[in-house]
Amino acid sequence: MRALIFFCTTVLAAAPAAAQQVPSSQTEISLSFAPVVKRAAPAVVNIYTRTRMVRRFDDPVFEMLFGRRLGPRSRDETSLGSGVIVREDGIVVTNSHVVEGADEITVSLNDRREFQAELLLTDERNDLAILKVEASGLPTLDFRDSDTVEVGDLVLAIGNPFGVGQTVTSGIVSAQTRTTPEGQVFIQTDAAINPGNSGGALVDMRGELVGINTQILSRSGGSNGIGFAIPANLARRAVDSAASGAERVAQPWIGADGQPVTQEIAESLGIRPDGVILEDIHPLSPLAKAGLTTGDIVLEVGGLPVRDMATLGFRLGNGRLGESISVGYLRWGSRYDTEVALIAAPEDPPRDLSEIDGSNPLRGALIANINPALAQEIGLESALEGVIVMEVGRGPARRFGLRPGDRILSISGYEIERVDDVAPALDAANRSWRIAIDRRGRILRFAVDG
Repeated sequence: MRALIFFCTTVLAAAPAAAQQVPSSQTEISLSFAPVVKRAAPAVVNIYTRTRMVRRFDDPVFEMLFGRRLGPRSRDETSLGSGVIVREDGIVVTNSHVVEGADEITVSLNDRREFQAELLLTDERNDLAILKVEASGLPTLDFRDSDTVEVGDLVLAIGNPFGVGQTVTSGIVSAQTRTTPEGQVFIQTDAAINPGNSGGALVDMRGELVGINTQILSRSGGSNGIGFAIPANLARRAVDSAASGAERVAQPWIGADGQPVTQEIAESLGIRPDGVILEDIHPLSPLAKAGLTTGDIVLEVGGLPVRDMATLGFRLGNGRLGESISVGYLRWGSRYDTEVALIAAPEDPPRDLSEIDGSNPLRGALIANINPALAQEIGLESALEGVIVMEVGRGPARRFGLRPGDRILSISGYEIERVDDVAPALDAANRSWRIAIDRRGRILRFAVDG
């Protein structure tokens, strides 16, 4: 279980849900959650992972005394978490951090049956993993449209906290669409979530899956009543992608960047502080093709409000590729509505993944052309272009301080726009290289003479 340090405190109103009833008498207050638990608990599983750690010890003193080196030493590391069965044929949803790096994954059911699991897909950005066990007729939980969940709805968190066994805690939805600076979106709840609950179920009073429990906000490591769950709509999208055989989650592409309309911005424009103002739009963006342009303010997607870029991406991402979704926006104070096609991020230009070789300071680095698909995968700005370092390898590139994520701007006066520009620029430098890179907005320059 990971602890979160900082969250943007944006709260969005969700779409109207089915009628919710407040207890109106002592009899109704005394009603039990037991029927919901009996329905939901069998589909919540424990997940045990085993990871083989190998270390090599090179002790010169031991070698001098005994004439040989110590061989490799290995040990197994184990961890535990929770998961949710969502299909009778053995599809299980959990957190990617629960199974990260695992050599062996075991899924243990509520009836004590155990199965070895295969990892089908991971979505590290949303902290989701999809597993498959060889079984049929398993108990399942149905997905609920998480956009219909309202603040104040009763929910139960089911999982295996601290490894003590399956446990149920109750609470309410404290906030909808909590966002992080990294673009993650969560449902917030005060139902107690503790280490080991990761990957467990957050269910409503109908026993439907509202979210996948994932994180807590805590200084002590225990629950302080602020827990976070991945919305069920994101989990369902990951399941659909895994079922189709995809290696990555099929996610509609925005192709734009922007910022929330603050009070200061709103006053300067004479409007309410609401929505997201678009700043950079890629020429291939579906927003651009729908007629939106820089300066437009997106208010709603699919009839649901938008307050920041994370929720804009989340709202668009709830649709299916090939479909379209309504977008409401402001332009010069006037309201407009349009339909935006949901498309995958294009591989244009081709990423052309290449390793730099030869006698030069960048040898060993793995580089690629930035395109919309790559930018979406690794969390870059939508409109960013150029050549990015994917890996540094073990050659001179590492020794000279190059890092993954660096964008190569120029080599000895030659501007670098594509991967094909790098080798000629390195060769033309005549063993006196002047290299400029962009590292998270900072321009760094270094010189190497061969």
